[in-house]
Amino acid sequence: MTPPGKPATTAHVTRTDSATAPVQIPPPHAHIATRLLAWFDRHGRHDLPWQQGITPYRVWVSEIMLQQTQVNTVIPYFTRFMTRFPDVKTLADAAEDEVLHHWTGLGYYARARNLHRAARVLQDTSDGVFPETLEDLYALPGIGRSTAGAILSIACGVRAPILDGNVKRVLSRFRAIAGDPSRGETLQRLWDLAGEFTPTERFAEYTQAIMDLGATLCTRSRPACALCPLAEDCMARAEGTPTRYPSRKQTRRIPERRCQMLVIRNPSGEFLLEKRPASGIWGGLWSFPEIDALEDPATCCDRLTGEPPASVHQGTAFRHTFSHFHLDISPALIRVRGLGRHVLEDQRYAWYKPGQRELGLAAPVKKLIDALCPAGARP
Repeated sequence: MTPPGKPATTAHVTRTDSATAPVQIPPPHAHIATRLLAWFDRHGRHDLPWQQGITPYRVWVSEIMLQQTQVNTVIPYFTRFMTRFPDVKTLADAAEDEVLHHWTGLGYYARARNLHRAARVLQDTSDGVFPETLEDLYALPGIGRSTAGAILSIACGVRAPILDGNVKRVLSRFRAIAGDPSRGETLQRLWDLAGEFTPTERFAEYTQAIMDLGATLCTRSRPACALCPLAEDCMARAEGTPTRYPSRKQTRRIPERRCQMLVIRNPSGEFLLEKRPASGIWGGLWSFPEIDALEDPATCCDRLTGEPPASVHQGTAFRHTFSHFHLDISPALIRVRGLGRHVLEDQRYAWYKPGQRELGLAAPVKKLIDALCPAGARP
């Protein structure tokens, strides 16, 4: 079994004939890479923005954004992010709020915070230059083994296997590997296969090809097996049950939670926002103050701003869904007569006017602000 972080070795068989020189017979899995690369050359995607002007930085940002997020969702975020933060130094020098602002709506915000932290580490330790070893990349905040492998293989000319969600699905089906692909022996077996199948030549294209195969043909619910270049040897297809692999986690009922958001607005048209803790949901983002579903908004506003509200209206409730629970949000629309300056003594709070500065906003907060203050009406 291959130790974590080490690529599997590739065995070759030599046939010797008395009348000829030794002939190298490629191992069976070499044909897999050949077929996959031929498919990718003809049918794969080559015009994605992170495939242009390839650098370790661009590959890194794209790989982080693509974690648990669809390509079509990522494309506009990646384009805007690269325009504002074209290199490690620019990202490292930026304020966290601005980085989170450019991530607003993409979700899983720890990814953005880790990008920012890692950029500062790179800037401080190597003047923004990426290391070219798996171990050194893996040591950076937010970079796992698969992301490190993608950076090395696609941008640094170093052969390194990857194992993102798409590749796990392809390999699980190709060898009919049951079990949770994210854990224990199953995960190690998939890593072994990933190392075994990664070729010694054109490994950058192979890395993109196997990810592309999982994203476009070997999809979760409706795999296009008839178009797959690996279908001839796919064990799951031979069984007639490709969607059985990889094994799915047992479904459970998603819990529901309720809260109220205090949408407090002062005479200057500013909203009162609270910066959330670095850990937990919407970590490091700005949000409306949140209270229990049964608390009185007027009393809470008085306690927070030091004055009773001029008016309180109940907004339309809506649901925001996380990966592990539903949050039902009831906005309390509150007007105050003063500016509530004393609340700013606590640096967790700030008055915010849309369009005047960039902050990382929780998605429901952005949704409410956009509804109450349309972009065309902003300064």
